[in-house]
Amino acid sequence: MPLPVPHTVLLAAPRSFCAGVERAIEIVDQALEQRGRPVYVRKQIVHNAHVVADLEAKGAVFVEELDEVPSGATVVFSAHGVSPAVRAEADQRALSVIDATCPLVAKVHTEVRRFAARGDTVLLVGHAGHEEVDGTLGEAPEDIILVEDVAAARTVTIPDPERVSYLTQTTLAVDETAEIVAVLRSRFPALRGPASDDICYATTNRQHALSAVATDADLVLVVGSSNSSNSVRLVELAKRAGTPAYLIDDASEIRPEWLTGVRTVGLTAGASAPPGLVDEVVAALGPVTVLEREFTTESIRFTLPAAVRPS
Repeated sequence: MPLPVPHTVLLAAPRSFCAGVERAIEIVDQALEQRGRPVYVRKQIVHNAHVVADLEAKGAVFVEELDEVPSGATVVFSAHGVSPAVRAEADQRALSVIDATCPLVAKVHTEVRRFAARGDTVLLVGHAGHEEVDGTLGEAPEDIILVEDVAAARTVTIPDPERVSYLTQTTLAVDETAEIVAVLRSRFPALRGPASDDICYATTNRQHALSAVATDADLVLVVGSSNSSNSVRLVELAKRAGTPAYLIDDASEIRPEWLTGVRTVGLTAGASAPPGLVDEVVAALGPVTVLEREFTTESIRFTLPAAVRPS
């Protein structure tokens, strides 16, 4: 069934891949080129079904845990980071490790260790079960408490209110996180935080860019996979602005009834979604006027780890 044709597509910019995602994908590509098949990857390298399928086609083997990796084989740690326990297991099994942890996630791990070492209880604002959160919690399991929402912030208890700090998952909603931190500050005046925000620049930029589009759209489409935290946050942001919004892996998931009566579609993509998928969505929407609204430009690039850096 052909899709109803809207009149205008408002593209939010920036959108799609961030520097950490580009780096992680390139790490797997370089490992395959330099070391040959197979290269094992613990968890999804980034949370996007299309990226994973593409790398699988090239010879990457994705596993849930290290016991699925043959001893001595090459394994890549995903962009979301891992706990010290996972690193120790890799050492014990003589695995050749290539670390694709996003440098901004690694920053949070460093902060956990520093805050815990000075005797603080660390309150980690984030979502239970997310791989980034699991890795961060593992840095100081005896000294860190997960705070998932405002309700938890209002009830969390700590041993010493004078020795407390907070950190956040890098892919959270900026406004909701600020509300949680405000509650924590009101309860714990001595609360200390990171020198700079933990929510990454790419997550923040994509949220601000979509905010500039959502209120002028009849419908918002966010390209990204359902396990992508930053993509889900974009859908939630649009809905809070009063605009119907849907998360789609690609153009095939657009449902005709969403477009009934819609003249303007706001379109963005999470930081782990390939930019080509956005182009396919625009093409699927038919002959439309495409307008881009650029919130900012991104020029950040992260170097590859020495293990796969081309000579």
